[in-house]
Amino acid sequence: MGFIADALSRVQPSATIAVSTKARELKAAGRDVIGLGAGEPDFDTPDNIKQAGIDAINRGETKYTAVDGIPELKAAICDKFKRENELSYEPAQAFVAPGGKPIIYNAMVATLNPGDEVVIPAPYWVSYPDIVLLAGGEPVIAETTIENDFKLTGDALDAAITPRTKWLIFNSPSNPTGAAYSRDELKILTDVLMRHPHVRVLTDDMYEHLTYDGFEFVTPAQVEPGLYERTLTMNGVSKAYAMTGWRIGYCAGPVELIAAMRKVQSQSTSNPTSISQWAAVEALNGPQDFIAERAEEFKGRRDLVVSMLNQANGIDCPRPEGAFYVYPGLAGCMGKETAKGTKLETDEDFVTALLEEEGVAAVHGAAFGLSPFMRISYATSRAALEEACGRIQRFCGGLK
Repeated sequence: MGFIADALSRVQPSATIAVSTKARELKAAGRDVIGLGAGEPDFDTPDNIKQAGIDAINRGETKYTAVDGIPELKAAICDKFKRENELSYEPAQAFVAPGGKPIIYNAMVATLNPGDEVVIPAPYWVSYPDIVLLAGGEPVIAETTIENDFKLTGDALDAAITPRTKWLIFNSPSNPTGAAYSRDELKILTDVLMRHPHVRVLTDDMYEHLTYDGFEFVTPAQVEPGLYERTLTMNGVSKAYAMTGWRIGYCAGPVELIAAMRKVQSQSTSNPTSISQWAAVEALNGPQDFIAERAEEFKGRRDLVVSMLNQANGIDCPRPEGAFYVYPGLAGCMGKETAKGTKLETDEDFVTALLEEEGVAAVHGAAFGLSPFMRISYATSRAALEEACGRIQRFCGGLK
């Protein structure tokens, strides 16, 4: 008998973390590498939020807190959902975790029995299927297409639902594609869900504030109030407030589910960091004006990257509505050979050769469940993006 649990053989390590790690190692070895693998804003945490963390330390807010968050943060979460999403929640329905990932994990562990299914549209964030597998459930992948801007259709959702379906995990704007669903597009999906009352929705709204061209963000329970009791609405401070390392995710949903998640968290991580929670209170309650300014900068980077990638031989790059990723198609590059003689059979071959030959780190589409594509994060400086896209053009220009 092996020492390591069989359950771990069902899951993969995070591909996005692996790419960032390899890029860092190459950089440390003296290679000129531009990392476009990480989903992390390059902006700093705003000073007022940092100061709130410092003040919390100086006030001695360094003890254990309630497992699922301090009352002040829960109140701020309820205010945020009311103010921005037209959703009314009580503090007993709010929940704070050390990041968004533990919220998904807690929810799945708290609700899934062996054989329960979770519908996940592809391409998906790398962790969704693996968390479902770790919790003993079965991911059911509903594929989207580049022709449909990577958006799930009502028919595809309907076809994926069975009597064993417990959840739909829904992410808009999407990591990895940046695709965001309009109110009308979302209504088609919520109409399908209303016909299947046994299905719950976990909506990952992490990129809510990063949308472009006047796009209006909406979340499922806002579009269809009939789903309110069946929806866990999740968000966090990582992306909008550039607080990735502070590790605070939050959500709100039915009291019974929140209580079950609290039980799981009480036996795993216990409370999120006290200092980070106080910083998050300031993030949600404090000035919000910098968010739109940063989104405008991201929009300019998006336009730069989409334009330059579409000038590369064999690449087809859609223009996304949100987040800070593009998900270009690589079909025109498959079956070719690089200038240094590497045969490109898969998108993993493509990103591996791109890193080795041109020093640009991206993540292959297979990690997100849809090939042949790659994910590029444009959460870095315009100068770095211009240089990286120039290298990609050169790399594609050398394919034969």
